[in-house]
Amino acid sequence: MDIDFKEYQLRCQLRGHEDDVRGICVCGNAGIATSSRDRTVRLWSLDPSDERRYSESKILLGHTSFVGPLVWISPNEEYPDGGIVSGGLDTMVLVWDLKTGEKVQTLRGHQSQVTCLALDNGDIVSSSMDCTLRRWRKGQSLESWEAHKAPIQAVVKLPSGELVTGSSDTTLKLWRGSTCTHTFVGHTDTVRGLAVMSELGILSASHDGSIRLWALSGEVLMEMVGHTSIVYSVDSHVSGLIVSSSEDCFAKIWKDGVCVQSIEHPGCVWDAKFLENGDIATACSDGVARIWTVNQDKIADALEVELYFSQIAQHKISRKRVGGLKLEELPGLEALQIPGTSGGQTKVVREGDNGVAYAWNIREQKWDKIGEVVDGPDGGMKRPVLDGNEYDHVFDVDIGDGEPIRKLPYNRSDNPYDAADKWLLKENLPLSYREQVVAFILQNTGQKDFTLDPSFRDPYTGSSAYVPGQSSNKSASAKPTFKHVPKKGMLVFDVAQFDGILKKITEFNNNLLSDQEKKNLSLNEVEVSRLVAIVKILKDTSHYHSSKFAEVDSAMLLRLLKSWPVAMLFPVIDTLRMIVLHPDGATVLLQHAEARNDLLLEMIKRVATNPSLPANLLTSVRVVTNLFKNSCYYNWLQKHRSEILDVYSSCSSSPNKNLQLSYATLILNYAVLLIEKKDQEGQSQVLSAALQIAEEENLEVDAKFRALVAIGSLMLEGLVKKIAIDFDVENIAKIAKASKETKIAEVGVDIELLTRQS
Repeated sequence: MDIDFKEYQLRCQLRGHEDDVRGICVCGNAGIATSSRDRTVRLWSLDPSDERRYSESKILLGHTSFVGPLVWISPNEEYPDGGIVSGGLDTMVLVWDLKTGEKVQTLRGHQSQVTCLALDNGDIVSSSMDCTLRRWRKGQSLESWEAHKAPIQAVVKLPSGELVTGSSDTTLKLWRGSTCTHTFVGHTDTVRGLAVMSELGILSASHDGSIRLWALSGEVLMEMVGHTSIVYSVDSHVSGLIVSSSEDCFAKIWKDGVCVQSIEHPGCVWDAKFLENGDIATACSDGVARIWTVNQDKIADALEVELYFSQIAQHKISRKRVGGLKLEELPGLEALQIPGTSGGQTKVVREGDNGVAYAWNIREQKWDKIGEVVDGPDGGMKRPVLDGNEYDHVFDVDIGDGEPIRKLPYNRSDNPYDAADKWLLKENLPLSYREQVVAFILQNTGQKDFTLDPSFRDPYTGSSAYVPGQSSNKSASAKPTFKHVPKKGMLVFDVAQFDGILKKITEFNNNLLSDQEKKNLSLNEVEVSRLVAIVKILKDTSHYHSSKFAEVDSAMLLRLLKSWPVAMLFPVIDTLRMIVLHPDGATVLLQHAEARNDLLLEMIKRVATNPSLPANLLTSVRVVTNLFKNSCYYNWLQKHRSEILDVYSSCSSSPNKNLQLSYATLILNYAVLLIEKKDQEGQSQVLSAALQIAEEENLEVDAKFRALVAIGSLMLEGLVKKIAIDFDVENIAKIAKASKETKIAEVGVDIELLTRQS
């Protein structure tokens, strides 16, 4: 410990958020702002009754998904009490006036999560997972450029006016305007956080567990290693101290490249920032922000400190693992009443708050105590445990049909056929599964060259064993099995109440006829009869292969879409939804979509105008979803992907359950299409939209399920798995796994498995 360094101690805890606190922003003398997964930004001001504490003074509501980066606008003519800029998973940048607590600007343009924010002479600069930087001025996007070929995680402005970015491509880049003047290479994983080190250079925090100090020439001046997991943020103080935050649940304080203090938290530490006075604010996944100080007069009272240490103790117990499993998952001493099966067999059981290993003494037929099992610094032994016994592997096996996940233990010294047979008998499963189980074991243990003694005979069938690689009457998948991903094929909305549609169009047409000013917009008798003929063709699905629409039919419908009042459009749009499922109708409509004045895109934009009507949004999003049935629309859908998703982005937070489901179906279809097209940029935008849906709490079950399937499919067969992991998809999988809805829990397991695969 450096003799000049005073240890930081708890000053106060800021409670109010309902989920992870993701970001910290020091707001001059106004206080501290925090962002959270709970979709809020909260402002905390000094408590006049106790100078040690901060109390919640404002809650800023406007984001539709979790909020991350924050930046402080110091008081000026426009914002006399200062302002806040926030960014979130919802792809938006919001500007807040702290005098009123109101949102004054909504900046739209990014296609994926906003990851960081910086101010540059009154401009706002934002970085995003869509690989771009955007400059905003007076509420408008001034310029945008692709700064990296991978998601940008951080951006910071230098005193010289240049910008520095950090990316998932492991590099930092120095920017003069939109020109890159230098690339910093050295980290081996995502660069997650950046900070300016006064008069020295740039600090970077990385997923590789290190913090680096770089000279602007690109030279590494210092490397700080001490965290045992992802480092999310880094900050510096004029005193020369550095603070970093990490997935390992510690905020670390560094002086002259040496860690002088590690502050433990009851959860992941997402962010850490210095206050001007040298105090430190930290953001934690337990939903609490904390202030730390070296000022003895401001240290928290004994009760608050005791509460904090109690939280640490509870967190440690919840995380304690023995033999790769949580302590509470180990069997109790009653497991020792079951005799062992071979000499030296080991079993780990729970005794109090410890895991204790026993070995089977075959001569004396009893369990001999070996001693307490202590995990290494990596938080877990390499060999997993099942029912108190250690194995080289314990696999999760999903046999489908709504059955629960089964645990399949296996040691590499075992014969895989014997292991499969024993497991099937134990689980009371049909022996017909044997080939699939063996193939699964061989694939997932890397035993590609395994061969069996040709004299072997199956004790149950008397025949030779199936050996992967040889022909078989039954197919055995050697790939890891997923329950719901990847999604193949497109989903459509193909049920319509045609009589109701006709009735509503007729009603609206009569309203127009009775309005002298709008009478010219109405349908005449011949056109009404043509409308009836269109519905008749749509009802007769058995003749879709041969029936045709007249050119005047499509022209009439498109005229209505352009001329009828917006409030009357939804039954016309619903008719269009069914026409695009008809082969000839789809072909005719495509001609209008590919024309110079794209009537289809024009219709989509028209119905989305503020204030948009739920009925119009619902019917139009279903039209677009149904376009995926016809491959002739794939190029059009890919070309207009960004515009379409922007138009319907608000649907995920709509209280309308049908609208939620329709939007999620659109996202799932886009995922399938863009995987096929190998469109990484498009996949990234769709992934962002799907994650935003999955984050919603009051969501229709099928909508959440389809969004999760889209995420899993993009991770498995797309090009955005690393981006998904950077998006904290593991937390989404964890929440899904805990769902009471079986299929939500199942696809949660699929996604979790994908995060663990290399």
